Amino acid sequence: MRWDPAQYAMFSDERSRPFFDLTGQIHAEQPAEVVDLGCGAGELTAALARRWPSATVRGLDASPEMIERAGEFAGGRLSFGLADAADFDASGVDVLISNALLQWVPEHQALLRRWAGELNAGGWLAFQAPANFGSPSHRLMRELAGSDRWRGRLAGVLRHDVVAEPAEYLELLAEAGLRVNAWQTSYLHVLSGPDPVLDWVRGTGLRPVLQALGDGEAAEFEGEYAALLRQAYPAQPFGTVFPFLRTFVVAHKPAAERKA
Repeated sequence: MRWDPAQYAMFSDERSRPFFDLTGQIHAEQPAEVVDLGCGAGELTAALARRWPSATVRGLDASPEMIERAGEFAGGRLSFGLADAADFDASGVDVLISNALLQWVPEHQALLRRWAGELNAGGWLAFQAPANFGSPSHRLMRELAGSDRWRGRLAGVLRHDVVAEPAEYLELLAEAGLRVNAWQTSYLHVLSGPDPVLDWVRGTGLRPVLQALGDGEAAEFEGEYAALLRQAYPAQPFGTVFPFLRTFVVAHKPAAERKA
């Protein structure tokens, strides 16, 4: 799927806050190898390099557009490269972070189990994923895509069962031997502009729909969808409130026990 770094960055302040809420719960002091899997345009990965200046920090993403943009932050111990999450091997990694990626990866629970085994002893696995697929923004998108007008063009394009409940992730990683902290946060973003929720999803969840349609059809779908969003998220004098629920998991792998 093609990504547009400029569109994604429209709400960079709101999108970056969960990253820092997630990484604030990682208590690694001097990791040697840090990986940001699904690094996007790289500015948040650069923050990891500043936090752990003695670490080798790698930002990896499957989007050539994002990695090209991220290159401006590369230098010293910070590098970027193309990679598919399904192929990633966490061997030798001390801190593995995945921010707003796993919702795009089918059957990612199996990946989490594998990464937990590969991670260095004493390592950290931290991820955040949207948990708002039942919210009006996503429900209305699916309903419109399934309507008589669009069903033939968009069948199978959208998924709704993409993330698990926090308790499921906790159990999965605890059974893998990690100590797990899992929680959810509901953000109330106040957005500006005439169709701000449409602008938000243009950068993420709406992309599969737009790329499945030609330009004319995409504009038609957007027009219908925007009208539905304006009803679901009415503009207020101070802006449009966009509630957004996210799931967070931070897991710590115990250090290897010393032999007597």
